[in-house]
Amino acid sequence: MTPSPQTAWADFRAGVFTTLPAILAAVPFALLLGALSQGKGLTVAEIGLMSALVFAGASQFVALDIWGAPPVWWLLGLTALVVNLRHALMSLSLVRHLGGFPKALRPLALLFMVDEVWAFAEARAAKQPLTPAFYAGMVVFFYLSWVLATMAGAVAGSLLREPESLGLDFAFLAIFVFLILGFRARPGFGVTLAASAGTAVLVHLLLPGAWSIMAGAVAGMAAAAFGPGRGS
Repeated sequence: MTPSPQTAWADFRAGVFTTLPAILAAVPFALLLGALSQGKGLTVAEIGLMSALVFAGASQFVALDIWGAPPVWWLLGLTALVVNLRHALMSLSLVRHLGGFPKALRPLALLFMVDEVWAFAEARAAKQPLTPAFYAGMVVFFYLSWVLATMAGAVAGSLLREPESLGLDFAFLAIFVFLILGFRARPGFGVTLAASAGTAVLVHLLLPGAWSIMAGAVAGMAAAAFGPGRGS
């Protein structure tokens, strides 16, 4: 059954309001990303294009960290792949809830999936069916705010190079803690969290870099699949 325009609009608005806290936490770091890009020689248009095409803060920060003149494209690509491999695991989880989406829209929905969108979509699907309108509401303003804020940061230049002095670094951390705690009622939450966090820290200590992100994701997935509460 096709939802009425009123229902679709209500779902869209609900999606927008759901992601507002995440947007408020992400914008300062988008501004910082834009500011840092100036030190690497990127133009405002170039950092905007990077955000529009990549739309993944962690891999963009890592890419800027190893950016050289000229850039080593294969290294940048490999690093982004490693950082974002967790999205493959997240997509396997999210695709279960896209049954109400037209088939042509499902790959598009996964393309715009970021950590926050995935977490909010999972929370929504646990209570009621996930609709295209709700998902679009989550994505549209999140995506636009990230792209525009990185460009604004590039214009501002060096004014935002130390977010920790304003507590902006804590805001981004806080939203991820909030997202994680949203799953605390699920069986095996503690075991999964401990396995993921412990593995990520251990790998980071032994092999500093982006691999800890993927290792933590795999460990968390394994704990969820084989630990207490599996099959729930």
